[in-house]
Amino acid sequence: MNIVEYTEFLVKNLVKNPDMVKVDIFESEDEAPIVQVIVHSDDMGPLIGKGGKVASSLRTLIQAFAFLNKMPKVKVNIDSF
Repeated sequence: MNIVEYTEFLVKNLVKNPDMVKVDIFESEDEAPIVQVIVHSDDMGPLIGKGGKVASSLRTLIQAFAFLNKMPKVKVNIDSF
């Protein structure tokens, strides 16, 4: 399982519209890969959580996965369409 599949698995289990989840990984200029998570606009509230706690936990889990798989530290960007 790679980081995109892992992130997709986590996010799809948190949202009401799992078919609308899109996860990609991009290389950035400062060498830290960016994991881009795009969800339906109705799912932004539950995905961010009260005070951003769910989003923070999601970022921690994704960064831990990257660390365990000897990847560089990643950035996670959550957006909606």
